[in-house]
Amino acid sequence: MSSSKSLPDPRRWKALIFICLAQLMVVLDGTIVNIALPSAQRDLDFSDGNRQWVVTAYALAFGGLLLLGGRIADKWGRKRSFLIGLAGFALASALGGAALNTGMLLGARALQGAFGALLAPAALSLLTVMFTEGKERAKAFGIYGAISGGGAAVGLLLGGVLTEYANWRWTLLVNIFIAAIAITGTLMEVREPAGTRNEDRLDLPGVLLASGGLAALVWAFSRAESDGWGSASTVGLFAAAAVLLTLFVVVQKRVKAPLLPMRVVLDRNRGGAYLSLGMAVVGMFGLFLFLTYYLQVVLDYSPVLSGAAFLPMVAGMMTGSTQIGARLMTRVAPRFLMGPGFLLASGALVILAQIKVDSSYASVLLPGLFLMGLGMGTAFMPAMSLATRGVKPHDAGVASAMVNTSQQIGGAIGTALLSTIATSATTSYATAHAHDATTAAAGRLLQLQAMVHGFSTAIWWAAGILALASATAFTLINTGHQDPHHHSGSPDEEPAPALAH
Repeated sequence: MSSSKSLPDPRRWKALIFICLAQLMVVLDGTIVNIALPSAQRDLDFSDGNRQWVVTAYALAFGGLLLLGGRIADKWGRKRSFLIGLAGFALASALGGAALNTGMLLGARALQGAFGALLAPAALSLLTVMFTEGKERAKAFGIYGAISGGGAAVGLLLGGVLTEYANWRWTLLVNIFIAAIAITGTLMEVREPAGTRNEDRLDLPGVLLASGGLAALVWAFSRAESDGWGSASTVGLFAAAAVLLTLFVVVQKRVKAPLLPMRVVLDRNRGGAYLSLGMAVVGMFGLFLFLTYYLQVVLDYSPVLSGAAFLPMVAGMMTGSTQIGARLMTRVAPRFLMGPGFLLASGALVILAQIKVDSSYASVLLPGLFLMGLGMGTAFMPAMSLATRGVKPHDAGVASAMVNTSQQIGGAIGTALLSTIATSATTSYATAHAHDATTAAAGRLLQLQAMVHGFSTAIWWAAGILALASATAFTLINTGHQDPHHHSGSPDEEPAPALAH
């Protein structure tokens, strides 16, 4: 192992382009398929129940296998895991794009999730071990944070364009081209620092318990949305998730080489970053869902126009990540970026909660979406950096996997919880105003008003959850700012690694 003064890889900034491209592909996939679902359903003739499984199959595999993917990256090499993840994701996308029936599409989506679980932690952990100097780390994480946050909105736009002007299959097939560019660039430019692998044996009991527990938790929230919170299947899955995850923690404390060393999550600042990030994603995922329906059903926007409507959020996200978060991260303590960032996003949701059947885009949606992006961008970047800062190099993969896990679980909770709140509020409003629907036109208007009332109620709840994320960041995170000349790591961390040639 070299001294801590080892020179950084001269190709690291070029490598960042291809790492971010791969991350964009994974994030895009979370929303790009959503807009294409109605077309795919007509084409393959599957039921509404199976339509949900197109999203759930991906989420279950991705959420359930993330910790394993992170540990594989630590053990067998991040660059190797990254390349296998890219190739597998492209292959699964090709399979989905060529799907002849529902089973083939669902299998391809599950396979995408599995390779995504290998790819996402490898991407973030490569960033973690390649950029260790404070100022450079701030810039790199600013760009990565903007891609991670804005990618979902870009997915809505790209999904709309491909569905409207090409075919729903292209929302999957487009990944082949993105992956091909990323693989070529990775082979040419990415060099993983040597001496950062974890040589410990793989913790198989931990793998089974974590994968089973996380998959059960994601599935439970999915069932809650469709079957209700009190149904036997929902309660059973939540109980199974609680048992499996409790056993997982017990096992992790006793085995010699745990899948998830408790030191990674029990660090006050890192744990605070995971928790507040997960809570923030609850609010953001719900917002995408409701505004997509609001734009297309209530305001009668086309899929392309609906996607374009989210662009101010992407602009805000890029500005917050690269111009505020990255510039201030080496001067300001993380809680003073994360706390106000999440609070600004909460305020933006308060603006968006004012939507009505006849709201104008310029007066409500435009300022709300831009401020939402600005707040999330400012907070996301220091949160992602803090969540992987100070970990020993051989734990970088599993720490990165925890970032993705907190976001994945947050997304599952957001979709299920806020959908339930919206549906309940819509039903209550429609029942209370049923006497006003004396004509067909009045009935149609009431239907739209009830739907918008439901969306607005759920967005108010999302604003509250984001305010709670802000309070969590202010309360739990107490570390100082990152020294611009300091190499990231904890006091007991090994010296900076040399490059593998």
